[in-house]
Amino acid sequence: MTTISTTRAEQVIAWRRWLHQHPELSFQEHATAQYVEDVLRGFPHLTVTRPTPTSVLAVLKGTAGPGRTVLLRADMDALPIHEDTGLAFASQTPGVMHACGHDGHTAMLLGAVQDLSAHPETLHGEVRFIFQHAEELFPGGARELVDGGLMAGVDVAVGMHLMSPLPAGVIVLRDGPLLAAPDSFDVTIRGKGGHAAFPHTTIDPVVIAAQVILGLQSVVSRQRDPVQPAVLSVTTLHGGTAHNVIPGEVTLGGSVRTFDPALRAAMPERIETVVKGITAASGATYTFAYHTGYDAVNNDPGVTATLRDVAAQALPDATLHPGEPLMGGEDFSAYMGRVPASFILVGAGGPDAAPHHHPKFDIDERALEYGMRLYVAAARRLTQPQ
Repeated sequence: MTTISTTRAEQVIAWRRWLHQHPELSFQEHATAQYVEDVLRGFPHLTVTRPTPTSVLAVLKGTAGPGRTVLLRADMDALPIHEDTGLAFASQTPGVMHACGHDGHTAMLLGAVQDLSAHPETLHGEVRFIFQHAEELFPGGARELVDGGLMAGVDVAVGMHLMSPLPAGVIVLRDGPLLAAPDSFDVTIRGKGGHAAFPHTTIDPVVIAAQVILGLQSVVSRQRDPVQPAVLSVTTLHGGTAHNVIPGEVTLGGSVRTFDPALRAAMPERIETVVKGITAASGATYTFAYHTGYDAVNNDPGVTATLRDVAAQALPDATLHPGEPLMGGEDFSAYMGRVPASFILVGAGGPDAAPHHHPKFDIDERALEYGMRLYVAAARRLTQPQ
């Protein structure tokens, strides 16, 4: 069983709170990366580098003998949300906060590095600890790191995400599909503006946009196999400047989330067909853009089975759960495209907790020790030669 000292657990909480107070947006994590680098340079036996300006890589070679190379990942970026938690360590940056738990992810992995670097004799092979930038903003930091050669020589990868809907002590280890591929789209509808008192002299893009939004609901409800998960949500709508003016154009956009590659590939055409038909019938024109995001997170069954065994031994006080697929997305899938990998969900809240990406989002800090202990145990097991 992996044990963590009370002092180390308290240190992890302290790291998390500093990070929470100093959030930075995707591709802007300069102070965060410097803070992480400074902490890492206080640990022994590490090689610390900066693969990109706002990411940090620490490499630890075990002294127990040859073995595999394991990548452990934590993301570090925050979101453009103004915090409303009232915490004593709330964000000091107006309009930016850690509303998804990345401060906790970084702190958990720092704790794991501290433990493992103090005892390289307990490790075979090599562990690469990547503190990744820009998970929240496409094209994502993971792809940039992969393209830069981070995965060369890596045998297996593991990542974690704190989950506010689940109580601390619940660990989700799921085989196969876990998180969806998140894509997005933008539509501009161009009609003919005019006076609100004379709608018959216009081609009203507001009414057309409303019809398009309703029509798009049929793409999921009537144009896909009901057993294939999919979400299509229109999330932005902009148009008009005055109550008595029918505008000349309206823009709208939204999110599309799928697991099945064939369904994902078909969605752009299906959406545009709806837009094209409704606008043509109304005498309007349109422009349409579809943006392909991260791939789906699909856990390797073999790696997940090993992690399930590791978790049972290292976290006897935890509740292990197979979980269900979620429609959220994650750029951890970029690592999965190169090596067998598994992504773990760690309970950090409960039914009454604020959801992710919410101004009142917070975590139960007891969850940090669970994640840290699991990272440590996973590294020791997965680096062993096969």
